[in-house]
Amino acid sequence: MAGIRLTPEEPEMPVGTPPCPQLPPSVAGAGGGSGGLEMASDDERSIAADSWSVRSEYGSTLDDDQRYADAAEVLAASAASANFPSAASDYCSDKDDEDPGDVEGSMLGLQSYWDASYTEDLANFQEHGHTGEIWFGADVMDTVAIWTKSLCSIIEGRIPFGQDSIKNEVDENLFSNYPVLDVGTGNGLLLQALAKQGFTDLTGTDYSKGAVELARNLAARDGFTSINFLVDDILETKLDRKFKIITDKGTLDAIGLHPDGRAKRIIYWESVSNLVEPGGIVVITSCNHTKDELLQEVEDFTRRKFGKENVDEGAGDVSEIFRYIDHVRTYPTIMFGGIEGSQVCTVAFQRV
Repeated sequence: MAGIRLTPEEPEMPVGTPPCPQLPPSVAGAGGGSGGLEMASDDERSIAADSWSVRSEYGSTLDDDQRYADAAEVLAASAASANFPSAASDYCSDKDDEDPGDVEGSMLGLQSYWDASYTEDLANFQEHGHTGEIWFGADVMDTVAIWTKSLCSIIEGRIPFGQDSIKNEVDENLFSNYPVLDVGTGNGLLLQALAKQGFTDLTGTDYSKGAVELARNLAARDGFTSINFLVDDILETKLDRKFKIITDKGTLDAIGLHPDGRAKRIIYWESVSNLVEPGGIVVITSCNHTKDELLQEVEDFTRRKFGKENVDEGAGDVSEIFRYIDHVRTYPTIMFGGIEGSQVCTVAFQRV
């Protein structure tokens, strides 16, 4: 269900995870804007992390509510000084009304937040051996790994689209050498879970150097030294190879929480479409969007890509870039407002 968010699981830390912070309307609002302002640099944004440096004896930050409030106040001041534009850009200048799929901006959309977070996680690992947060929880992570393996039968054309393929057995010889990319890999634990399923050509990227260093340390500790971790921003990727499988567990969510998230999500899909092989698959796990919202986002990207934004229904087929394959059907569901849904969804698309 849209708008329902899972807080990250931190199984080894007794301290509860703080709620997702919300930016003031002056920072989070979208639409309109001049579009002529430059986005604040990472150096300018890093002042938002200044209040995050005090740690407890366990290495965790003290007074999480206060650090979010302080950081949001800094960002609001930056916005007032015109450091943040509204979400207008070349990608969305033709659409001034608010996109129903948009979510309110948050500190979690800024690189400075993640740099500070992974610096803290790395210190916790070095001092206490803590793994750090597992976004959406270990159960979801393991489900994604098992389900991704089962989708390899679809890549090979062995089962039709639309089936709940999570229970299908797959010959490991079919997929073990498939190149796999995990974008926004964080601590890299999803890649470890995929390695346990038999994948051997694994790459994880993250724009945070701290995340990559943490992922490398955890992989070395756990015996997964063959996993390759690189510092790379999916929105400005320098990767020069293609992958059979691309996974994303929360990265598109975080991108959407940036003040210019709507435009950045379009850039995201452009990058992913260039990195995945024809016939390869993209597996997206989200807690900010439903399956139907993700399908709509892919369709909208396709129409923009081919210049068919204003094509009327039935006026002709629009070429496909991604084709919906399936979604995980085994997550627990809840009822809210008379509508049944899940707190997290995992959806697979195939590159046409």
